[in-house]
Amino acid sequence: MEARYITDASGKRRGVILSLEEYQKLLEDFEDLEDLRAADEALREIERGEEEPVPWEQVRDEIGSEYEGPKGS
Repeated sequence: MEARYITDASGKRRGVILSLEEYQKLLEDFEDLEDLRAADEALREIERGEEEPVPWEQVRDEIGSEYEGPKGS
């Protein structure tokens, strides 16, 4: 990653400039990390008996046409 920094008069870094591609990749990675943390928390809740797993068929039926899976699935 190639970053350029914005500094104040004393030379302290105050900001960063990234290419749009690098910024978008960081956002995608951050969203993936948030999804993993949410999944880990859901698993812990199931293990503690606070939640029960929901079968895929039930989820699919509840979201209906919002989910368009790959052809043949």
